[in-house]
Amino acid sequence: MINYLIVDDEPLAHDLIEEFCGMLPHLELVGHCYNAMEAIQLLNKGVKVDIIFLDINMPKLSGFDFLRTLSHPPKVIVTTAYKEFALEGYELNVVDYLLKPFSFDRLVQAINKATQATPVQHSTPLQEEKKKENNRLFIKSDKKYHQITVDDILYIEAYGNYVKIHLEDELIISHEKISHYEAELAPFEFIRVHKSYLIAVPKIDRIEGNQIIIGDIKIPVGQTYKNSINKIIG
Repeated sequence: MINYLIVDDEPLAHDLIEEFCGMLPHLELVGHCYNAMEAIQLLNKGVKVDIIFLDINMPKLSGFDFLRTLSHPPKVIVTTAYKEFALEGYELNVVDYLLKPFSFDRLVQAINKATQATPVQHSTPLQEEKKKENNRLFIKSDKKYHQITVDDILYIEAYGNYVKIHLEDELIISHEKISHYEAELAPFEFIRVHKSYLIAVPKIDRIEGNQIIIGDIKIPVGQTYKNSINKIIG
């Protein structure tokens, strides 16, 4: 479960974010804060927060000034009507910057970024476990969003205007292009081996000539992608 907090002085913004997040079953709201001081009080209580939806222009203390007070901030998704502060936001390592009014699809894209694992040097066992928890994506299929674990993906196959996402025990058809998932999965061990195939390197059983074997499936290697295979086998 991903716990999120809304920090915004506009009640309508709270309503919209809560409505959108309510459509994603693995998100749980832990609080509404209408200024930064309320957010500080809530966080000081030790409430577990994975994602903060943070407005910038708020009374008493701005969103960015609030963010600077946090020594170990959760993932932050900025929600604002002011695009001119985007650079400052990324300097503070915010995950994404949503300009109001934003769509449901745009919010899901931001959540996908927030829940992707970030490589950690010298990770402790607790950090490794947290990374596994965040190793997730929301996949749009038939007007629904499926939350999947990246480790469950075997390979992704282009299918006309869609893609088939082959999981260990499920098949999901997505409306996104294969290039979209190639970019989304860039931080993980996925490589393009054919114009129609993106594969999870840890799932490879063996390589035979111009074919990659994953379980009972034989995936062709495209001529222009052979360098990717050479990198795998050294």
